[in-house]
Amino acid sequence: MIDPVFASRLQFALTTIVHIIFPVMSMGLAPFLVYFTWKDIRTGKPVYEQLRRFWTQIFAVSFVVGTVTGIVLEFEFGTNFAAFSTTAGELFGGPLALEGMMAFMLEATFLGIFVFGRKRVGNVLYMLSAIAVGLGTWLSALWILIANSWMQTPRGYELATENGQTIVQLVDPVAAYANPRFPWMFVHMQNAAVESVALFMAGLGAYFVFRHYVWGYPVENIGFWETTLKFGLLALLITAPLQVLHGDLYARHVVETQPQKFAAMEAVWETDSYVPEYIVAFPTSIQDLFDPRAKDIFGIGIPGGASWLASGGDPQATIQGLEEFEGPQPPVAIVFWAFRLMVALGFWFILLAVWGGYRWWRGELLSDDLLQKALMLSMPLGIVAVELGWVVTEVGRQPWLIQGVLRTSEGVSTGLTGVEATTTLAGFAVVYLGLLALYAYVVVRIIRTGPPTVDGPELDGAGTPASEVQADD
Repeated sequence: MIDPVFASRLQFALTTIVHIIFPVMSMGLAPFLVYFTWKDIRTGKPVYEQLRRFWTQIFAVSFVVGTVTGIVLEFEFGTNFAAFSTTAGELFGGPLALEGMMAFMLEATFLGIFVFGRKRVGNVLYMLSAIAVGLGTWLSALWILIANSWMQTPRGYELATENGQTIVQLVDPVAAYANPRFPWMFVHMQNAAVESVALFMAGLGAYFVFRHYVWGYPVENIGFWETTLKFGLLALLITAPLQVLHGDLYARHVVETQPQKFAAMEAVWETDSYVPEYIVAFPTSIQDLFDPRAKDIFGIGIPGGASWLASGGDPQATIQGLEEFEGPQPPVAIVFWAFRLMVALGFWFILLAVWGGYRWWRGELLSDDLLQKALMLSMPLGIVAVELGWVVTEVGRQPWLIQGVLRTSEGVSTGLTGVEATTTLAGFAVVYLGLLALYAYVVVRIIRTGPPTVDGPELDGAGTPASEVQADD
């Protein structure tokens, strides 16, 4: 049987990795749906009604599956991490409760109007329902990220003893909930969600444009798919550069608040200056793969780049090495390679955005088959980048569950046995992977069905009848 601490960590990691897909889709779709609803009401163009109705279906499915998978995560705090819940429940429970009572209820209440009420309510109330649904989705992220960011940079608390147990008491809610990490996490996560959906939309639109213009297969509602491609590409042009620029600033904050995590991200074991930043890195041996060290890695790097990143502009800056920190180290291999892949994807998204924007400006967006193939292959990569980012965030914090306060090994339920932990891990793996497969099946069915039929001529994003759109437009 697997050790209960390790099994609990694996179970929470598995359930989180699957669950995060659905909030990313709903959070990323929210601003698109608000805009599509506004344009539908204001212009009356059929293409905006099609966009609103089509993407609302995927939003609703994501919301439902996200709710089911997310509730289980909160129960795991009691079943697998009861000691953590006892220690930090006074502070940690508040944001989780507010997420349910404020954000979830707001979103769930108005989602019914947004999905089913277009012909039953007026334009003003319907527009308000779209805004409320989007706001509720982002408020959910706000409270969840407040809780998680406090675990990264705990503030506004003091340690006390209650019935012989050391607990965290909330003494300053403002300092705790507005902790230094929260704004960085919130901006980075929400922008990543919109970027992920932009990639999904652009890739999906590119698939049907490719079939129609390159393969020559007649595609119904081609104007809808062209508009989907353009909206996704436009959002990518905004979010991709912002994500990299914000990530650069975010890394400096990590250096200041969690230097051990940053050292793991760069595989710096000995304190050193003028540390290179490896843009592309390759293990030269099995040992390098599982125990990477910056000085031994073969790769393409920027001399002094990691020092420049850590200091905000000084390539000679010193980076504190992992060997200077007491106690167990984070799993450096996981953190180092996940960070490398995430950064590589971030720059790939910028390349895609610039490439697509240039082709669009030249009037060659619909005829560039290589770009369309690249967009299709990149459809899931935004979510992959989000997963990698969370791996860096959570694994890089180890061995701490609450940074500097409670170790992960101390937060696991004391009465949990290896048999129980292994059994639930296997059960959750089957159930969650089954839910993911079901979600994928439903989304594919929605895509195959295509956009709903509406009254009036089919239009592209500029209001031009699709019959007049040519491949070289």
